[in-house]
Amino acid sequence: MTSIGFRPTAEDERILRESARPGESTSDTLRRALRLLDHEHWLEQLRIDAERIQDEDINAEPEAW
Repeated sequence: MTSIGFRPTAEDERILRESARPGESTSDTLRRALRLLDHEHWLEQLRIDAERIQDEDINAEPEAW
């Protein structure tokens, strides 16, 4: 497994301090933030796909069965 070094700026430290849940380590906070970022990316892809197929009419497609 790869270890990642991180030297937080003053702004990073403020965000970490304000975002940490009680009893949560900095690593836990960063992991939670990465998962949120991944989820946001997933949602953005969902929005892009929904926009791309917004005019698609599945009722016009032939039955597959």
